[in-house]
Amino acid sequence: MASLSTRVPLSLIVLFMGLLCSPAVTARYHHHGHRGHHNNNKKQHRHNSHISYPPSISPEPSNSPADVGVYDVRSFGAVGDGIVDDTEAFKAAWDAACQVESSAVIHVPVGYSFMIQSTIFTGPCQSGLVFQLEGTIMPPDGPESWPSNNSKRQWLVFYRVNELSLQGGGVIDGRGEEWWNLPCKPHKGPNGSTLPGPCDSPIAIRFFMSSNLTVEGIKMKNSPQFNFRFDNCKNVHIESLHITAPVWSPNTDGIHIEQTSNVEIYDSLISNGDDCVSIGAGCYDVDIRNLTCGPGGHGISIGSLGNHNSRACVSNITVRDSVIKQSDNGVRIKTWQGGYGAVSGVSFLNIHMDNVRNPIIIDQFYCLSKDCSNRTSAVSVSDIEYASIKGTYDIRSPPMHFACSDTIPCTNITLSDIELLPAQGDLVLDPFCWNAYGGQETLTIPPIFCLLEGNPPAVFENNDLGYCS
Repeated sequence: MASLSTRVPLSLIVLFMGLLCSPAVTARYHHHGHRGHHNNNKKQHRHNSHISYPPSISPEPSNSPADVGVYDVRSFGAVGDGIVDDTEAFKAAWDAACQVESSAVIHVPVGYSFMIQSTIFTGPCQSGLVFQLEGTIMPPDGPESWPSNNSKRQWLVFYRVNELSLQGGGVIDGRGEEWWNLPCKPHKGPNGSTLPGPCDSPIAIRFFMSSNLTVEGIKMKNSPQFNFRFDNCKNVHIESLHITAPVWSPNTDGIHIEQTSNVEIYDSLISNGDDCVSIGAGCYDVDIRNLTCGPGGHGISIGSLGNHNSRACVSNITVRDSVIKQSDNGVRIKTWQGGYGAVSGVSFLNIHMDNVRNPIIIDQFYCLSKDCSNRTSAVSVSDIEYASIKGTYDIRSPPMHFACSDTIPCTNITLSDIELLPAQGDLVLDPFCWNAYGGQETLTIPPIFCLLEGNPPAVFENNDLGYCS
């Protein structure tokens, strides 16, 4: 038999060995375009893009024609060492991507920490944008490091943007501890009191007057105040977020929406020091499902509404298939006296409670001080459904609490398949009701007999429901 060297030319052997030894080709990120808006209550399944971890020595940002449409912030001067101010580089990348007529990707690479000052990213842009966060972004470290000419009420704002996706497996590190420890914060003074001094703390991420938004896959930790806030927005999809802050961190609401409609919040974990999700005035068509809230926090809240005699309208809200654990509240509706408007069409379905102090609560006497006087007007609460609410509660409070306005009662409260047992101690047999009308469709544990039957007196017809029609 002839030898290999006599059958295969030497040049081919050299070429073959060279291919074996060549470095692997690094996969490039491909953006498949921002999807159209979803139908309410119908989850769209999308495939996440994956970006390979870089080698030990990160490559220089590529400027090759193949990367047209991908705007790596390092190409605009970002350093990513967590110390150098990378604000201008991010703004330049945003401005460049915002001007292109086809979908563009602002890429924040893994392995870097970018420090950004308080900034507003302004639209409208020529087309949809993807803000692909794979590394870490952070603000200056506390009030003393915050420039005096920058707003201390907000950090990153997306304003008048249509078709934006904030996504990726990266981290937003709010560096909130020094903000939480300002003297004005409730836990700093004796017995929960506050001390004099400046009190503004920044919302981490705010979307304002924007539409067709997706926030997906992001990890958020230690926000100075609210983690995500949506004001005057429509068509919002939130999925697979992981939000954490200590249980004692003040005002660190996970997701807050205000004057915002057609919202989906799915498949997320939120452990913080305030409301897991809070729903403010002007919100409707909201679907929340498969959340884990806690340990810590104040559960899922509608309100507070009607503060300073204001109008508040909230309708068509569904919260389902979720877990609330070791929290002060479970599912809550809270309104101030003196407001007007209506909360209607709310369903809390298949919620598991794990050692929650107030699993089910409506409080129309919400007040943050001891000198709130009784008022005759109120935000009305009607058509509220509780079904398959099960688990355990802290016996310091009754597991069901319906405290409704003296003049405008709660109406059409329905309960079915409620099973709430004490985490420790004896069963509380006296759920609390005040001026609340409704009934139980099945026997509840504990039994509730304090709801008023039928309809309230005709005087209720002269209420403020018309303000929300």
